[in-house]
Amino acid sequence: MDSDTLHVSMIQSYIDWEDKAENLRRFGELLRPTAGQTHLAVLPEMFSTGFSMRAEALAESMTGETMSTVKHWASTFGIAVAGSFMAAEDGAYYNRAFFVTPEGATYHSDKRHLFGPGGEGRHYTAGRKRLIVEYLGWRICLLVCYDLRFPVWSRNVGNEYDLLIYTSNWPATRREAWQILLPARAVENMAFVCGVNRTGEDGRELCYAGGSMLCSPRGDRMAEAGSDEETVTCGMNKKALDTSRAKFPVWKDADAFVIS
Repeated sequence: MDSDTLHVSMIQSYIDWEDKAENLRRFGELLRPTAGQTHLAVLPEMFSTGFSMRAEALAESMTGETMSTVKHWASTFGIAVAGSFMAAEDGAYYNRAFFVTPEGATYHSDKRHLFGPGGEGRHYTAGRKRLIVEYLGWRICLLVCYDLRFPVWSRNVGNEYDLLIYTSNWPATRREAWQILLPARAVENMAFVCGVNRTGEDGRELCYAGGSMLCSPRGDRMAEAGSDEETVTCGMNKKALDTSRAKFPVWKDADAFVIS
């Protein structure tokens, strides 16, 4: 693979409701063929359980079964793995985004905007910091689902990231918003944007149609998964991104602000 190109695999699948063992088995099988074919695999939001509010029963520590399995995948397949899971820490619960490298380095941050209509804020604690990881010469920002609707939290101040990822459970009833907002975030932030969604129906009878997507800084859809596609891989070129930013430096005219 070209050293200037980062290959990202969007892993899109149905999620068995609150069945960790089956979900870990399936996603492991989906990841296996990506070994040697990609640098980074992105999983849907709460990939091991589905978007459940039963945090007290299902949440785990960073050394629990889910993260231990993710670390094993990253090491075994030689790829970085990103997604989110139900985390428990110091008596609180979080919808926690993670990024694990093949060498075992682990990074995390927690979903900032909890989905009020679904009652997420009654069960989970909101995050306070964004995660930006440096990996293979790329700076990668990882956010979670509903964060997509809030451009201030996603804002790329001073080009501090090159790739923005949203790990998601985005219902089919709102797919038009998904298809509009992902390219919009790419254009306004002059960065590549990747959104990875699930498919199937969850335990609350909500349906998900996939539509995982990778957008260029111009808002072009470089890759888009259909509802029946489980893995889509696409490459992004860092030199092309740097050249575009140098030729059209709109980021220099952005408003300065502080998030409190």
